[in-house]
Amino acid sequence: MASFLSNIGKTLRRSVTGTTGFFRGSAQELKKVRWPNRKEMVSYTIVVLIMCLILTLFFFIIDLGIAEIVKWITK
Repeated sequence: MASFLSNIGKTLRRSVTGTTGFFRGSAQELKKVRWPNRKEMVSYTIVVLIMCLILTLFFFIIDLGIAEIVKWITK
């Protein structure tokens, strides 16, 4: 019984150490990140919005084409 409780204690200590180690490591990695400035962020945002628009139009056209094919087949 004593060894069972001892093993539980070791496991809990290991999991707490692992959790704090994870958060410390995460904080250290975030300090290494090069964050974009305002000009870069604006250009990245514009690129994302344009790509979303292009993909939306692409899938809309594909969807219309598939709908017409299904109508033609079920006619």
